[in-house]
Amino acid sequence: MPFLASRLSRIKPSATIAVTSKARALKAAGRDVIGLGAGEPDFDTPDSIKDAAIEAIRRGFTKYTDVDGTPELKKAVAAKFRRDNGLEYDPATQITVGTGGKQVLFNALLATLDPGDEVIVPAPYWVSYPDMVLLAEGTPVPVACPAEAGFKLTPAALEAAITPRTKWLILNSPSNPTGAAYTAAELTALGEVLLRHPQVWVMSDDMYEHLVYDGFRFATIAQVVPGLLGRTLTVNGVSKAYSMTGWRIGFAGGPKELIKAMGVIQSQSTSNPTSISQAAATEALNGPQDYIPRQAEVFARRRDLVVSMLNQAKGLSCPNPEGAFYVYPSCAATLGLSTPGGRVIGSDEDFATELLEAEGVAVVHGAAFGLSPHFRISYATSETVLEEACRRIQRFCASLR
Repeated sequence: MPFLASRLSRIKPSATIAVTSKARALKAAGRDVIGLGAGEPDFDTPDSIKDAAIEAIRRGFTKYTDVDGTPELKKAVAAKFRRDNGLEYDPATQITVGTGGKQVLFNALLATLDPGDEVIVPAPYWVSYPDMVLLAEGTPVPVACPAEAGFKLTPAALEAAITPRTKWLILNSPSNPTGAAYTAAELTALGEVLLRHPQVWVMSDDMYEHLVYDGFRFATIAQVVPGLLGRTLTVNGVSKAYSMTGWRIGFAGGPKELIKAMGVIQSQSTSNPTSISQAAATEALNGPQDYIPRQAEVFARRRDLVVSMLNQAKGLSCPNPEGAFYVYPSCAATLGLSTPGGRVIGSDEDFATELLEAEGVAVVHGAAFGLSPHFRISYATSETVLEEACRRIQRFCASLR
């Protein structure tokens, strides 16, 4: 329509949200659909966190708060960074709280990018990174990180991607969509490259920090490369580890000037996150943490089940991820095959479309994440549901000729 802004033409709706919405619509229409598209823990928010929110309502904590977070929550965030990551931030000037991690990332990009500024985005990437860069008038620079590289950015690939216009590198570990996680040694090697390019800042998206398996030790880049602390924004939130996706609280620690600029953006957009959610998040960070490793054990069992069953499906190859709650199998061997109805599988999007049509299993095609031919499965649901979904995927793959 002629009155819509031209910037809207640069972006597309979130593919993960679109798949989830389609699965819901098919279910509402009576189809037997298993949705494996949503990146959302199926565990309930712990009672202690709910109780803190209810208590906040009862004591009348229902007014505006400081734009980018209450002092209490900022102190809790700073304590979390100190406790979990060995990072020191001043709560008053170096911590920001937003309406989910997505807003925190968007605020940072909007506050720093000018037209033509480049942002290196390792691919596969979370679907929103490139579009947020485009909305902020920057230029996303995807760098392919194939399965042979463990879906991780190598120092050589990083060096080759940096130009005089590079302003940010976005690092997501453990990764959405692959579950790949960087070791401290791998982050150190990337840091050595970044130290040679002082114009490049690092956006470290650590949202899945507590979901790592098989003894993997999580590290974040400002922790292992202290020389980058002054140009790193360390982003996290309560959505995944604390099963609080709907509460919409994300946060970050970073240099004072950047945090202040992000606060200015937020003051003229959403203003403060919900007061009740902030009270709940304060309890999440300050309260008991013992259930987090127990939940991670459940996710590890689900991962093992899904990886095993997918690798038994004809034409699929599924790596074993270090963290998060996603797998990113290759469907390369199914390309060129046909369904019983005669439709040719020409791409990972075709694979996902035909799988949904034939077996009622909703997955997200790999092109949405910038690396094909793959698809993403979220295993944040029960083992019973996952077993049935994987049996359907096996049956679908076996039907291809």
